[in-house]
Amino acid sequence: MKILFDTSVLVAAIVEPHPMHKRALPWLQRGKTGEVAFFVASHTLAELYAVLTTLPLKPKISPSTAWRLVHDNVETAAKIISLSPSDYSATVKHMSELGLSGGIIYDALIAKAAKKFKVDRLLTFNSDDFVRVWPDGQNSIFIP
Repeated sequence: MKILFDTSVLVAAIVEPHPMHKRALPWLQRGKTGEVAFFVASHTLAELYAVLTTLPLKPKISPSTAWRLVHDNVETAAKIISLSPSDYSATVKHMSELGLSGGIIYDALIAKAAKKFKVDRLLTFNSDDFVRVWPDGQNSIFIP
């Protein structure tokens, strides 16, 4: 089974005090062991790093620790998939046609990657946002 992980699931799996950690961690473990095909959109690496370094934790996650967490949990285990410039352009156009603005574009890009690479599931804790940008993908959007 090909599974594309959203940042929300990766953060929850990696950060033990996260309220969804126990639900997300088994999925990350399945991806890291190869039980499922583990896919991540390339821009998710940057988003994951940004979130990890700004979480309201004490102590804060340092940039070097965040890089290590991204590297050890994602880069070494996942197939990193990238969109083309025309995919980005088409996604921006699609958002304008839907009348959607702001940060939801990042979810739309992940949905575009899910469609393009024909994943079986898009794993996220933000299912409502993904349904808004990918209504045809409702059967593929999965909450752990």
